[in-house]
Amino acid sequence: MKISTLRRHFREGTRSMYRNGWMTFASISSITISLFILGLFLMLGINVNYMSNQLENQVTIKVYLELKTPQAVREEIQTDIQAMPEVKKVVFVSKEEALKTMRETMGDPLEGLDGENNPLPDGFVIEVKEPRTVQSVTEQIQKLNDGREPKPIEQVKYGKGTVDALFKVTTIVRNIGIVFVVALVFTSMFLISNTIKLTILARNREIKIMKLVGATNGFIRWPFFIEGALIGFQGALIPAALLTYGYHLMLEFFQPGLVTVMLKMSPFKSTAYPIGGVLMAIGLVIGIWGSTISVRKFLKV
Repeated sequence: MKISTLRRHFREGTRSMYRNGWMTFASISSITISLFILGLFLMLGINVNYMSNQLENQVTIKVYLELKTPQAVREEIQTDIQAMPEVKKVVFVSKEEALKTMRETMGDPLEGLDGENNPLPDGFVIEVKEPRTVQSVTEQIQKLNDGREPKPIEQVKYGKGTVDALFKVTTIVRNIGIVFVVALVFTSMFLISNTIKLTILARNREIKIMKLVGATNGFIRWPFFIEGALIGFQGALIPAALLTYGYHLMLEFFQPGLVTVMLKMSPFKSTAYPIGGVLMAIGLVIGIWGSTISVRKFLKV
């Protein structure tokens, strides 16, 4: 295609967009609102996944031994646990260390519990390579009691219930987001399609004349495609800019509070910029697709 021809298509598409002012405004507004809501859902979903991964990485298994477990048996159990392929790290926590930690947490009302009077058991804190294997690792640890009398492992605890709840919330947010995305995209496409339909109806005589003098279908369609792309681009530019700046403010406002609970929001560069790019791409696709649907129906090409 010649540059002069492309320039002509761009000029005609731009004129047509401004000629149908109110419908164009309605389409751009619809896309802006739709993509803004979509962007919010994307940011929410990214941060829910990001924080879920952080919480997963904090999941540990705590093993409590019987009070009178011999040192040799304790060391044997530690070796067996460390040999499990899913286990990343095993840390032995003595009863003295456990009492010290409890005193730091609760203050110092626990007098007279040192030495032989310490009721706390020895234990292990275990980190796994993949948080989703916590349950299977726990079951393997519990089986270490088999064949040993008395059974050295008193109790095994882990935070899988919290992680499962987070997974459920993430799934719900993701599914709701998908439904909203599909609904909002089709709504925007419908409005853009109606805008292009009005344009084609208003220029019906001009189009017929162009066909009579030999204009190809492609030559006629290009201005409408450009018009749809411009509508989609303008509709996506506003929410992309608002969400990018808004996420910057959110990081400054919420991040300090989240640090106190050992959580972080998704980094700016890996969240705001990709979402802005996705919204721009979706806006262009919606605009061009809406134009394509209208042109095919009304021009019968």
